[in-house]
Amino acid sequence: MTQTERRLYLIKALLEEQAAYSEIKIPAGEPEQKQLLRSLFNLRPPMAAAEDFLAVQDAYLQEETARKGITGLSDLTPAADGMYLWQGDITTLRCDAIVNAANSQMLGCFVPCHGCIDNAIHTFAGIQLRLACAELMTRQGYEEKTGRAKITPAFNLPCRYVLHTVGPIVGGHLTKKEQVQLASCYRSCLELAGQNKIKSIAFCCISTGEFRFPNDKAAEIAVQTVKEYKKETHSKIEVIFNVFKEIDYNIYRKLLRAD
Repeated sequence: MTQTERRLYLIKALLEEQAAYSEIKIPAGEPEQKQLLRSLFNLRPPMAAAEDFLAVQDAYLQEETARKGITGLSDLTPAADGMYLWQGDITTLRCDAIVNAANSQMLGCFVPCHGCIDNAIHTFAGIQLRLACAELMTRQGYEEKTGRAKITPAFNLPCRYVLHTVGPIVGGHLTKKEQVQLASCYRSCLELAGQNKIKSIAFCCISTGEFRFPNDKAAEIAVQTVKEYKKETHSKIEVIFNVFKEIDYNIYRKLLRAD
């Protein structure tokens, strides 16, 4: 199957799966089809799918990621001892694990085509990720607490694992509690990585953006927590600070140069 044939197959299957979508017409243009497919992925509840569907989905998503271009850890230059700075799409990064800024439900973003990292990671990992997260949360029996982390396979992403952590939401003036919670996000992920013998991990800018944590303070906490963990545990884990915005790149570059 070509990518177009795969995309149309997936759209039709997802539309047929939900009776409420029966009136939706498949657009002719590729960008519109991609937008519709992503929306259907985002809206789909956590549930199993047929093996045929998963085979086509996996082939489609892996090809889409390959076309965007995959960046490996070996392509990066250290910015400090065991630490890297990389600006780009975290869903195209090949390392042992990437970190997802999740919400307390831990099920991914249900808003069609939303610009958050949670949406992107769940979209390009495939529908298996939401189901895996749902199974974790069902066993836990309560929503994830701020500052904690969970691990799942990465499915169709170039990395091996996704670590999901819930960062603090800043409602007004930044508090000491919120700073401690953000540090806990990084520490929890690093500890979980150590337990799973993960040798390289990429952190996104947890809690910035929609959660309104100040970018400069968030970066300061991130770098400090990683340095403290590596010093205390003598861990050799390689840490990538992944940024998307220029403002974050400049903040991290200054912090890492000061190492």
